[in-house]
Amino acid sequence: MATFALSMNEIFSIKQASALPVMEQFYTIQGEGAHTGKAAYFIRLAGCPVGCHWCDVKESWKVKDDQWMQVREIALRALLSGAPMAVITGGEPAIYDLTPLTKALKKAGLKVHLETSGSYPIKGSFDWVCLSPKKRKPALKESLAKADELKVIVHNRDDLRWAKKNAVSVTKKCRLLLQPEWSVKEEVLPLIIEFVKVNPHWQISLQSHKYMGVD
Repeated sequence: MATFALSMNEIFSIKQASALPVMEQFYTIQGEGAHTGKAAYFIRLAGCPVGCHWCDVKESWKVKDDQWMQVREIALRALLSGAPMAVITGGEPAIYDLTPLTKALKKAGLKVHLETSGSYPIKGSFDWVCLSPKKRKPALKESLAKADELKVIVHNRDDLRWAKKNAVSVTKKCRLLLQPEWSVKEEVLPLIIEFVKVNPHWQISLQSHKYMGVD
């Protein structure tokens, strides 16, 4: 069996206790958000029921049978990279219980960050949670309350309204960022700039890794 649907929860429950499906993992520079420019080890998990049309990693949506990896091996690779922090991303990583992985990474001495849509309950121990809400499957209020960083991707003017709506449910310490969707950045960046000038508690995030030419 090459792939399976995310609705097959019984398959996840059997395997995820000690393993997770890893699409890719690599040591790079954080390219966007509040920690832009920092060295980080990215762990991209496969599987995403959200499916944004502008997603630039659509290959992460499906889970392949050969992607399952033991949590201890994932953590060991992160440790051997020499990175100071690990970023668990996807796909949508919160569809899994990340408690075993975060425990292993912390035991290895790494800071642990999460990138999530917030559409599913967050399970695990994190030093930083970056929540990027999606209209197709809105974030849970309990997930928004855990966000250290609210990063809203702006594809059109209505996404600015969407940003304000989500900001109501985060804590006062949460950083608020707006990021232009890459394919329409020339069109929406002027809108974002004007918005931030009027709402200075927000700031702009750019996908600097694409300008730098790093993964």
